[in-house]
Amino acid sequence: MSQPSNRARELLQGAFDTHIHISPDVVPRIVDDVTLAHRFAELGMAGFLLKSHYTSTAERASVVSAVVPEVKVLGAIVLNRAVGGMNPLAVEVAAREGARTVWLPTVDAVNESHEREAPRGAKVPVWVKLQLELREQGIEIEPVPVLDDGGGVLPETTAVLARIAHHGMVLATGHLSRDEIFAVVDAALAQGVEQIVITHPEFPAQNLALDDQRALAERGALLERCFTTPHTGKIAWQDWIENIRDIGAQHSVLSTDLGQVFNPPVEDGMATIVDRLLEAGFDDQEVHTMAVSNTRRVAGVQPW
Repeated sequence: MSQPSNRARELLQGAFDTHIHISPDVVPRIVDDVTLAHRFAELGMAGFLLKSHYTSTAERASVVSAVVPEVKVLGAIVLNRAVGGMNPLAVEVAAREGARTVWLPTVDAVNESHEREAPRGAKVPVWVKLQLELREQGIEIEPVPVLDDGGGVLPETTAVLARIAHHGMVLATGHLSRDEIFAVVDAALAQGVEQIVITHPEFPAQNLALDDQRALAERGALLERCFTTPHTGKIAWQDWIENIRDIGAQHSVLSTDLGQVFNPPVEDGMATIVDRLLEAGFDDQEVHTMAVSNTRRVAGVQPW
């Protein structure tokens, strides 16, 4: 992968990356949080949001921000089984510790259950490898449902959404299926949740059609365009770019989903996206909307 251009770096002044996975973590990562904070400061980016599939990152975020005060590091919680699944108490505690975003189940989503049935020796994501290792040790991780068998929103899901609304947090839809996403988004709006991000809609586990993306945008949600989705071949770059063009820059927010040891440096991901968009004919204002204005909106900070 070529180095990002100076123009891309300039357009990212004041931007956040609101979806990254970095060390320390349960699985190996390419960089630790303090080192990355220094790199963001050197590049003039405003900050990033720490994501762990297994634990709240709110306390870590506060420490890293204190160590590198030039950048703002934000915490989050993902409602997988390790934090009790759809656990409103976990959300309440994370909120009081300063967490910004609540992801609905990812690795433990019902929608991802099939991944655990991969045959022995198959190439699987690092999180599936962990699930299988734990299973061999007698630790079975049950999927975390958000809906009942009839497609209705579970009471515990409603309770989680109420906590998100109460604290003004961001709801991210995680690895839910299409039908789960729509049910939860509608329930979130009914509870008064004001900020909703549709997690990587082009990811195979979501694979949302354009009509679905439009319908979610009309509900006020932001469609998250992650670098890793096209970079790892889950969708062609051209198709990914055309989705953005079709839905509109104002409804899209850029992020990387980087941190894996086999992928490029985290701090290069956003700039690489920007170069791709510029090459595709997007203008500076459209890029600024997706890379700066909307990332700062998700981060809960003032416009740049």
